Amino acid sequence: KTTEISDETEFRGASLGASVDSDFTAISLSVLKKDVEKGFDLLSDVVLDPIFPEIEISRLKGLIKGGLRQSEEDPSFVAERHFKAAVYGEQPYGRLTRGSTATLDRINREDIVRFHSDFYRPGNSIMVVVGDLSGCELKSLIQRFFDGWKPSDHRRKPYEHKSERTQKTDLIDKEITQANIILGHKGITREDPDYYAASVMNYILGGGGFSSRLMQTVRDEMGLAYSIHSYFSPNKYGGLFGVEVQTKNESANTVISEIIRQMKRISSEPVSEDELRDAKAYLTGSFPRRLETNTKIANFLAAIEFFNLGLKYIEQYPEYINAVTRDEIMRVAKKYLDPDRYTLIVVANQSKAAIGRDKKR
Repeated sequence: KTTEISDETEFRGASLGASVDSDFTAISLSVLKKDVEKGFDLLSDVVLDPIFPEIEISRLKGLIKGGLRQSEEDPSFVAERHFKAAVYGEQPYGRLTRGSTATLDRINREDIVRFHSDFYRPGNSIMVVVGDLSGCELKSLIQRFFDGWKPSDHRRKPYEHKSERTQKTDLIDKEITQANIILGHKGITREDPDYYAASVMNYILGGGGFSSRLMQTVRDEMGLAYSIHSYFSPNKYGGLFGVEVQTKNESANTVISEIIRQMKRISSEPVSEDELRDAKAYLTGSFPRRLETNTKIANFLAAIEFFNLGLKYIEQYPEYINAVTRDEIMRVAKKYLDPDRYTLIVVANQSKAAIGRDKKR
C-alpha cells in the first residue's frame, strides 16, 4: 500500500508527505487542480487508514538511529540537544522529536496504531486548503473523502512549562578547534502579547544578521566569530531564548562575556531610534515573503489557527511591530533576558577553552 501511494503520487507529479515538530504533526498535499480528487483520495487514505507495516517501522527505526548516530558527530547538534534538555528538563520539549535509540526500541506497532487511533482525529486537527477551489467544491471533497473521520474523546492536554531559571553550565569535551556555544534560558510562548516587542528587541540584539549588536561586536570589532545570532523559539506551551556561536576554543570565555554584556546593555539602556526603525522596517518588510507561494500560505494559515492569532493577523502584524517603543524594548529585555541565571552549553576542547577561568598568555 505504501508503495502504491508513492507510485500514484509520483505518477501525477504531486507531493504527499508528513513532518513532525515539538507541537504538531503536519501532513501536506500538493497536487494539480485536474488531479485534486485523486489527491484527496490519497490524503484521506494516509490520514484515516494507514496500515503501519512492520517492515516499514523496522526500516524507519534503523534510518532514524543511523541519523542520530551521525548527528552525534556534529558539535552544534550535541550543543543544541544538551541545551534543550537542560532548560526543559523532563518536560516533552526537552526531548528530540526523533527520539533516542532507547525510546525507539521501546516503540512497537501496537503503540503506533493506538496513538493514531486516539489522536489523529478531526477534533485535534486543522485543515487548510489553498488553491483554485470554490467553497462548494472543497465542501464536496471533504464530505466525499473525510466523511468517515470520526471524533475521539482523546485530546491533547496542555501542560505548564515550569522551568526555573538557574545558573547551569554543561561542558562537553571534544577534540575540535572551534568551541560551539549556546547561552540562554526559558523564553516566551507564541501567544504571549509580548512576542512582538521581544521580536524587535531580539532583532537588535542578535537576530538581525550583520546589523545586530552581537554581530557588530563579536564579528566585526573583535573578529572572534564568523557568525553569531540570538533567537526566541516560541512554542505553544513554553519557549526558549538562546544565543549560538562558534569561536576558537581559546576565545570562548571572551565571547561568552560579550554575550552577557550585550544582554545587560539592552536591558538597561534604551536602543537608538535608528536601531528601532531598522528593526521595524525589516520585520514588516520581510513579512510578505511568508506568503509567496500556496505552500507558504497554507503553513502560515495553519499556524495562525494553531496559535490562536486571529483571522485579521495578516493585517495586524505590521501594526503590532510598528507600535513597539524604545521603552517596551527595555521592558521586555529586562523581563525575558536573564544575564545572571542562564544555561551555558559549551562543546569544545575543554583543556583549551578553560571555561570560567582567566588564562594568562
